Amino acid sequence: MKYFYTKSEQIQSIIKGLNLTKTLFVSSIIIGPEYTGKKSLAQSIFPHAPMVSGEDQEKIKTALAGSDELIITNFEKIKNLNDLDFTNKRIIATANYMGNSALIDDIFAFIYTMPPLIQRKEDVDYLKERYIEEAKSILMIENSTIDTEHIPLDLSLNTKSLKRSVYTYLIKHTMEAGDIEEILYHYLLKHLEGNDAYRQYLGLYEKPLIKAGLEKFGSQLKLSEILGINRNTLRKKIHEHNIDQEL
Repeated sequence: MKYFYTKSEQIQSIIKGLNLTKTLFVSSIIIGPEYTGKKSLAQSIFPHAPMVSGEDQEKIKTALAGSDELIITNFEKIKNLNDLDFTNKRIIATANYMGNSALIDDIFAFIYTMPPLIQRKEDVDYLKERYIEEAKSILMIENSTIDTEHIPLDLSLNTKSLKRSVYTYLIKHTMEAGDIEEILYHYLLKHLEGNDAYRQYLGLYEKPLIKAGLEKFGSQLKLSEILGINRNTLRKKIHEHNIDQEL
């Protein structure tokens, strides 16, 4: 059985409503942005229901013929709803947007709205920790000194971008010099061209070096000593890379 975790009051209300409809022969639809957990939620409450996508109308027809209970994802992508017979069927649908609201009202007794992750802080915290553990296992990371408390999280695509944020952060913070060299090699192999490429791509090394040095030492004078370059040269490099505008 698929497990669905939430501390969101709005989603707990959806779960309560869907559980109540399990005793009734009525259809429900969950509408909300992509990657908010609509499909996982439907599967957790109706674990034995076949699941098909609205992108394949023939598969929906076949599933309807063979089952009285059906999960239909991407419901908004069904091209011809009038060609499908939902009579005496319990449909649990998910959709990224409303689509034809009149037909939706005719088919579904209950319409639920799934909020995006940005409105579900407790769920974000849980998913973040889950993805951290998953990433550490998959990437075989054993270093426990990595600061995972301040991972910059991207919630623009809900769980998809959140998961990517975690994986990207952990990959970046476990790289060794050889890994960075290989990344630069493949990047330059793909992009290297022009008449002044040396100066153009030197910033790939200089900019992060200077930014990291300024953050670590907090002083241009100290950093110029560490790098072994003239302070005026350092100031020129800071200006060239617009670093003074970013810190």
